[in-house]
Amino acid sequence: MKVRALISGKGQPTEAPAPLSEPGFRWFFAGRSISLLGSSMAPVALAFAVLGSSHSAGDLGIILAARSIPMIVFLLVGGVVADRFSRRTVLMASNLGAALTQGAVACLLISGSFHLATIAALELLNGAITAFTSPALRGIVPQLVGSDQRQRANSLLGSSKNAISILGPSLAGGIVMSLGGGWAIAMDAATYLAAAFFMARLTLPDRVKSSPTSFLSELREGWTGFRSLTWVCVIVGAFAVTNCIYVGVWNVLGPAFANVSLGAAAWGAVLSARAIGVLVASAAMYRLTALRSLTTGLVLFALGAFPMIVLGLNGSVYLLAPVAFAAGLGQGVMGITWETSLQDHVPNTLLSRVAAYDDLVSYIAVPVGQISVAPLASAFGDTQVMVIGGILFGLVSVAPVLSRSVRRPGPPAPEPARAAASS
Repeated sequence: MKVRALISGKGQPTEAPAPLSEPGFRWFFAGRSISLLGSSMAPVALAFAVLGSSHSAGDLGIILAARSIPMIVFLLVGGVVADRFSRRTVLMASNLGAALTQGAVACLLISGSFHLATIAALELLNGAITAFTSPALRGIVPQLVGSDQRQRANSLLGSSKNAISILGPSLAGGIVMSLGGGWAIAMDAATYLAAAFFMARLTLPDRVKSSPTSFLSELREGWTGFRSLTWVCVIVGAFAVTNCIYVGVWNVLGPAFANVSLGAAAWGAVLSARAIGVLVASAAMYRLTALRSLTTGLVLFALGAFPMIVLGLNGSVYLLAPVAFAAGLGQGVMGITWETSLQDHVPNTLLSRVAAYDDLVSYIAVPVGQISVAPLASAFGDTQVMVIGGILFGLVSVAPVLSRSVRRPGPPAPEPARAAASS
């Protein structure tokens, strides 16, 4: 598959290789996709497996918390490690570790040997391992493809992620129904093992350091790099607020509100419409390079305000589904634009650490939204919280455009060392 490009200075069209023509990117794409399949299956598989064994929602809450807490606690450590060592090695080790921990959980569940403390400890370890995966994944693309192919590479990765997020839970549910939750966890472990094999096929340059530095020094260096990029700080700050609003208003209050006004089936259709919008936008960004600017991405991201407002005003499903689809389109465009902008403007030697700070700040306020939305709705009313939450979401989404640094992020970062071509 080829895409059209222009040779700088000549103005004549020529054929530029598509990202999947790069052997290294093909291996990475396959490994990441199958790893994401396992990750998308894990919540459903784990929930039904634990409930089927212990019949206790409290046990499930403990196990899920045991997995999620270290993912946040060790995120910055993962960023330092991914910038300090070969990301290929980091991804191989993290996927092997995840395969071992999930495999051990599967063995316990399949054998009927459920033990809360043991499974919680294994999921705690799994969460810590996962914290090393995300920063490495986000830093590796510029080492696999050139700057002219990054948006297309991110489009392919985003499309596969969004498609898998739709299919994975259904696959997990089917395995749970036919074989049991333990076997669904075993399938999750197998996907991590396969991902480790694919990552082993990558050939990436090791990071060359002029002099050894301590972990804390590299952590501070990452924070300094993050803080020095004003456009990154402004947008990540906006993400922190919009994530807090979205998770609280849409994910927590939304289902309760919709259960009364729309019904469960209609709410499921609305969520599906949004997911399809994200998928369509991710795929479309393979070609739509004109939508690459952060300004465009943020304006489209603000479309996420309308589903909250429409739901709060008791809009019908026939209105809510289209605006949810449009919100998904905006979310998909912003996701690809954001990843490509970071890869273009942040030095690759800092990229994993900056991405780790991005993740940490973006999601740290999510529990605030989850916890506070119910008391706010009790005090001011569901409708007021839904509508005002939507308005605030839209305003905060476009606010970064007022910053000159967002409109002009600065010169591109130096090109990183590229992976050696291998088949």
